[in-house]
Amino acid sequence: MKTSIFLLAAGLIITSCSGGKKTQTENPETTTPAAKMIALLDSTTASGKFFFGHADDPAYGHEWKYEAGRSDVKDVTGEYPGLMNWDLGMLELDSTKNLDGVPFHFIANEIIAQNARGGINAISWHLRNPLNGGDAWDVSVSPLKELQENQALADTLDLWIGKVADFIGSLQDTDGNRVPVIFRPWHENTGTWFWWGAGNSTPEQYKDLWKRTRRIFDEKGIDNVVWAYSPDRVPTPEQYFVTYPGDEYVDILGSDIYHFGGADNVEQYRQSVSGLLPYVAEEAAKRGKLAAFTETGLESVVMDNWFTEVLLPLVSDIPVAYVCVWRNANKDEKPEHFYVPYPGHPAEADFKKFHDNPKTIFVK
Repeated sequence: MKTSIFLLAAGLIITSCSGGKKTQTENPETTTPAAKMIALLDSTTASGKFFFGHADDPAYGHEWKYEAGRSDVKDVTGEYPGLMNWDLGMLELDSTKNLDGVPFHFIANEIIAQNARGGINAISWHLRNPLNGGDAWDVSVSPLKELQENQALADTLDLWIGKVADFIGSLQDTDGNRVPVIFRPWHENTGTWFWWGAGNSTPEQYKDLWKRTRRIFDEKGIDNVVWAYSPDRVPTPEQYFVTYPGDEYVDILGSDIYHFGGADNVEQYRQSVSGLLPYVAEEAAKRGKLAAFTETGLESVVMDNWFTEVLLPLVSDIPVAYVCVWRNANKDEKPEHFYVPYPGHPAEADFKKFHDNPKTIFVK
């Protein structure tokens, strides 16, 4: 592991890296699991490094499923990604598996394992539409526009949020301590594709949804969540905060910006990232928050040098705590849907080079 980062059960946070050692002594007000995670991410950002993230990493890869110890990232680089993203879609319906078929008991175990190896975890939630039972992308009806007047709908949504809170609160290490996670609810809300997104709710309705979510988590005493706000790209930086619920509800300012169109659209992707992410990082610093590149990627990694020549230069000078790409679906289900190279892929050497860069954090 190029950079070793550990959460110590004694309540200390020690980060050792090439620049030396930084130690934060125990403070009763800053020793919740969430506070420890925030301090860890803050020290990571200060060091000029970032965690590299990948969704569903140890669950399946381009050519395998549920093989113990496997990971496309690990198969190529020798290490796991520093961050793993997991999705809780379908938990609200008491399903045993999420919307991509990953068992929730597997997710819980892998979150604990990733934490034990010194990595971190993030959680997204593509929940069903509580008004008609459709999926997260069903925008034929708009629940948030009816939430104030429809008590049954409000009760359902509160119940669903409570189930997610209970799941996250149940995550414990072998010593019985809650495992901290980054929770990124209601993401990409500046896009129109989710039922909580633009056009399907007003800014105030969206803000109220965030406050409702925080209220339920807080009432349950969930203290292991670091809250991430992650809109999709916006036409102007100022629009980023139109739906912002407020500093008291958010710990991380992030953004989801994907690279579409391969080599033909490199400049467009660069402009989208450089036009927003530095602003987000600057605002995060002003507000005492963290910044992150919460979702990105180039599907099928159709450029052999994308990681070192496109992604890395864009984020090298921006103080982000982590950068996360999406999942590697199995080739039998979605053969083109993968975001890191697997062994034998033309971009394998470039990804190894990206891994070896001193700014990136992976874990053993």
